[in-house]
Amino acid sequence: MEQKTKIHAEDGKQEITITREFDLPVELVFKAYTEPELLEQWMGTKVLKLENKNHGSYAFETKNAEGKVVFKANGVIHETIPDQKITRTFEMENSPFEVQIEFLEFEKLTNDTSKLTIHTIYRSIPLRDQMLQLPFAKGINWAHNRLQDVASKLK
Repeated sequence: MEQKTKIHAEDGKQEITITREFDLPVELVFKAYTEPELLEQWMGTKVLKLENKNHGSYAFETKNAEGKVVFKANGVIHETIPDQKITRTFEMENSPFEVQIEFLEFEKLTNDTSKLTIHTIYRSIPLRDQMLQLPFAKGINWAHNRLQDVASKLK
């Protein structure tokens, strides 16, 4: 599978930058991040809560076939500017990872293409490096491929 989602992690820094260009209008990419039904389809997780407003919050949960929770994440949405920007915290429950801050920027390239840039800041370089040891790049590329597929059907 082609790695269309790019991850840049500079040595000695506690941050990563994720970029992906989509063959979708910026409005659809933003919608895929802010509408629970769409987000569930491409992320493969249940949206328990999603308040897309300044000082809102969210919670996601994934269960395995036996009904056991295998992933749970939550955070606070600090700022939302439609079709442009989301600033939020992200915390995985029951994991060694501490809360991180994410700056999502949605950019119109043409009427039918857009770019998403996610700038994530970790508390420390070791925490960032620990995250990069996971199949993180493969997972986010898979999710963004699903986003492209799901949102393409809305065009």
